[in-house]
Amino acid sequence: MDQDLRRALGYVAPYWRRLALVLVLSLFGTALSLAVPFLSRALVDRALLGRDVGALVRIVLAFTALSIASFALNVVSGLRYTRVSAEILFDMRLALFRHLQRLSPRFYAAMPLGQIASRINSDIGEIQRVAAELAMAWVGSVLFLVGAVIILIKLDSLLFVVSLALLPFTLWSLVSYRRKLEDSVTVLRDRSAGIGSFLIETLQGMKLITSLNAQEREVSRFRERNDAFIDALMRMRRLSYVAGGVPGLMLSAGSGIVFLVGGWRVIEGQITMGTLVAFIAYQMRLMAPVQGLMGLYTGIATARVSLRRVHEILDTPVDVSESPNAVSLPESRGELRFEDVTFTFSRGAPVLSSFQLDMPSGSRVAIVGRSGEGKSTIADLLVRHADPDAGRILLDGHDLRTLRLADLRRHVVVVDQDPFVFNASIAENILYARPGASREDVVSSARAAGLSSLIERLPQGIDTSLGERGRALSAGERQRVAIARALLADPAVLVLDEATGALDPSTEAQVVAGYEALMRGRTTILITHRLELARRAERVVMLDGGQIVRSGSAAELLGENGPFSELFAIAQA
Repeated sequence: MDQDLRRALGYVAPYWRRLALVLVLSLFGTALSLAVPFLSRALVDRALLGRDVGALVRIVLAFTALSIASFALNVVSGLRYTRVSAEILFDMRLALFRHLQRLSPRFYAAMPLGQIASRINSDIGEIQRVAAELAMAWVGSVLFLVGAVIILIKLDSLLFVVSLALLPFTLWSLVSYRRKLEDSVTVLRDRSAGIGSFLIETLQGMKLITSLNAQEREVSRFRERNDAFIDALMRMRRLSYVAGGVPGLMLSAGSGIVFLVGGWRVIEGQITMGTLVAFIAYQMRLMAPVQGLMGLYTGIATARVSLRRVHEILDTPVDVSESPNAVSLPESRGELRFEDVTFTFSRGAPVLSSFQLDMPSGSRVAIVGRSGEGKSTIADLLVRHADPDAGRILLDGHDLRTLRLADLRRHVVVVDQDPFVFNASIAENILYARPGASREDVVSSARAAGLSSLIERLPQGIDTSLGERGRALSAGERQRVAIARALLADPAVLVLDEATGALDPSTEAQVVAGYEALMRGRTTILITHRLELARRAERVVMLDGGQIVRSGSAAELLGENGPFSELFAIAQA
């Protein structure tokens, strides 16, 4: 069995009892439907040719009762299977979603968002479609096929052999197109995901597109991607029609041979008219399950492509994982220590090289340096979005890799330069950090972050919705919402990664003054290129080449007239 399908069965195993019930119901429904064509022999030989009205009535009543009972059982089993399959596919989607939560920023930098969305939505949706629509039909088709073959042999073994004359050619035509069909589906999915990625990117950059009069250029790019998608779609459809149509034509040709041979045997008196009618009735009803199985084969080919695409993400290694023996840290003093920390991206030289820094509990350190010197990397390492290649980081004497991730990320909170804001109210965005916090705590955090004047002029105040990604706010206002969210979390270590970078000087001073008291007694790292914020720190360290080249108070470093002064002279120029 294909490895992807074996892995998919792992999601099915927990539901085997409910699936067994579905199988039993389907078995009974199929058994009843198998009896319906057999009645045609008695209908012809006994009722019609025998001119028996009583037999005619009994056969018609039996036919009606069997048809209704078979239909009812098939509906019940089908509905139950649809629900079970939906739950199984949710488990798969949930596993993918949980794995995505564990992947590092490196993965999201390499994988386009449209590809991720396509796999978690479209690909798993395709798997669910095959499971819900085709798999149940496959069970019924196989059961009907087996039962019908047994009955056909009993009716007339010679006609049954004749009906198999073209079967080898049918199977050959089906198998020969399998690989081509899977390859074409893979190309189609990639091009569909490419359109999704293009739309997400251009919608996010619409302001830039319109400001640079690039609308028609983007339309042309959109058309090129869509044309490539249509080419892949048409190739896949052509292969699907051939893969399903050629075997169907061969089956029809086989039925013609049965008509010819069976008619000759009736004329010669070797079988009765009722036997031929029953045989043909079964064979004609075999067309649907056989073609259904052929369609299932095509469906499985597309589902396997989807499974491979989903498994590509599930097989992506997790850079950061929690140790099986992780230590719980209910409370934290906020004491930090970097010991010979080295970290390298795939692009070459280390971003941090033998980086060393001690931060006593409650201390406040500003980290400055040119872009690309590893300042934001320090923030990522502190919350274990990544782990050092060498060295270690200690929190209260514990290596971060030995701590429970939930405890670490409760005690260390980072406010990014471009913070994410949900399409929800200000209050809900702040409350996201600590869902159980009181309304008073939320308002207090908002006030401390300098949001009071904004809240006062909004129509619903703190309950005003901010729109997608907080587009109703300016960049500075989004930063203040993120600061309020971090303050409500009340961490032992607060990391502000250019958290006031989008604020004008007067607003920055207001925000910094507002949470000055809250930073007191809390270990705070200020990653900044703003001199005003650096001056608020007890100690400033300057990075160059991934190492600390200067350390001291802002006043001391400014007095040296060295690299620190030059950095901020450039920043303020």
